[in-house]
Amino acid sequence: MFSSILTTATAFALLLGSAYGAFNGSVNNNAVYWGQNSYGQGTGDLAQKPLASYCADTNFDVILMAFLYQMTTGHGGEPVINLANQGNNCTLFNGTQLMNCPQIGETSQPASNSFTTADQATSMANLIWATFGPVSSTTSAVDRPFGSAVVDGFNFDFENTVNNMISFGQTLRSLMDADTSKKYYLTAAPQCPYPDAADGVMLNNTVSFDAVFVQYYNNFCGIQSYVANATTQNNFNFDVWDTWAKTESKNSNVKVLLGVPAGPSAAGSGYLPTSQLTPVIQYCQTFPSFGGVMM
Repeated sequence: MFSSILTTATAFALLLGSAYGAFNGSVNNNAVYWGQNSYGQGTGDLAQKPLASYCADTNFDVILMAFLYQMTTGHGGEPVINLANQGNNCTLFNGTQLMNCPQIGETSQPASNSFTTADQATSMANLIWATFGPVSSTTSAVDRPFGSAVVDGFNFDFENTVNNMISFGQTLRSLMDADTSKKYYLTAAPQCPYPDAADGVMLNNTVSFDAVFVQYYNNFCGIQSYVANATTQNNFNFDVWDTWAKTESKNSNVKVLLGVPAGPSAAGSGYLPTSQLTPVIQYCQTFPSFGGVMM
């Protein structure tokens, strides 16, 4: 069993189907992104495969669907998703830019706009929940790109500051917690410099997150800055994020995952081969908040 989460980006990601159901804060987890065909923009055997083929792989605990990249500027006011080559067989709901991909839902996003007001953020959180959350009598008039499939959570992967995200995050958290039919997860993917420029206001004891997938690449604090056997790490700052988890996070049980590139071309910097990555993971495992690895 794995967990599937939708990612919102300036990005927003969704956890789809039963995917996040396997996330376990008491053990190490392996989280991966799906949806952008990012392995060198592969073709042929290297091209991104349907979600179902990865859901069957027991090596993955969490699959982050990427991305839902527009929340307020899509035609008809609907959110807009992009799943690279997996959108080839999707249609559009009439009068919107929202893809209709029921075949993806049967197997189991960067947000480019800020919210003008807190009320708009709250309204969009309710729409996102109706679009990807549990089916009910009140969602019958809402276009659902994955049909009756229900996501396991939402991941915030913002590269720039988005106004009124506290209202958006708090509303989603409230909706998720109110549905007792299953466990939902709210996560974020901040960059390693602390405090994170994009997510800082949400991470500062305002929104309760279950986990953060810290991006240790494309930054001075990336895993390439880890110094083996050093008593103090000058740039690699997993200790800083562990302190955040214990003292600043609204959820004192939040888990911190080490985010790394899965291949040499997946990021500008920060990729390490397995032999060099292993000691970094072993170092991170010494911190109580460590929750696994994100790729």
